[in-house]
Amino acid sequence: MRSKRNNKVALLAILLLSFSCNKEVKTEVENQKEERIQRTTEVSEVTIKETVNTTVNLWHKAAAEANFDAFFNVMTSNAVFIGTDASENWQVKDFKAYAKPHFEKGKAWNFTPIERNVYVSKDQQTVWFDELLHTQMKICRGSGVLTREDNQWKIAHYVLSIAIPNPIVKDVIALKKESDSLLVKRLIINKLNTR
Repeated sequence: MRSKRNNKVALLAILLLSFSCNKEVKTEVENQKEERIQRTTEVSEVTIKETVNTTVNLWHKAAAEANFDAFFNVMTSNAVFIGTDASENWQVKDFKAYAKPHFEKGKAWNFTPIERNVYVSKDQQTVWFDELLHTQMKICRGSGVLTREDNQWKIAHYVLSIAIPNPIVKDVIALKKESDSLLVKRLIINKLNTR
């Protein structure tokens, strides 16, 4: 009887030890898998950022070279371009109509990136960025959103603004006071008329 009892205890000890070893092995395998996923994610994020930088650089280059098709092929079919003027909120169709004569003259605009920050969403399907640009308007700031479309990164939204140094903001406000007042009045009237 004692022998059977000892055998059961020994068997139980072996099972517990086996379970414990399996659990440690399983935990180690899971840790290795998580580390591989983390490394893959980091590599993918770096690759995404590099691809987005290249895409945005080529987009700016297409404008500088007045390559209409190359420029607009980088944008989604429902893209929005916000220009420096308060009235410039362009849906892509309207932006094409505005831009076409400039591109046809062989001279659109020339934006050279000075610096850019790129951010990737957790699901890696959306990217947003901000950039400082050297332009014919001197230093400007751009910011945008890219999404994956047909396995390519495309610009869905872009905002361009002229960078104004803080010490001269009051002067700029004074310069645009009259035109801003007229625009506000026109926008209010338009809003009232659409009700």
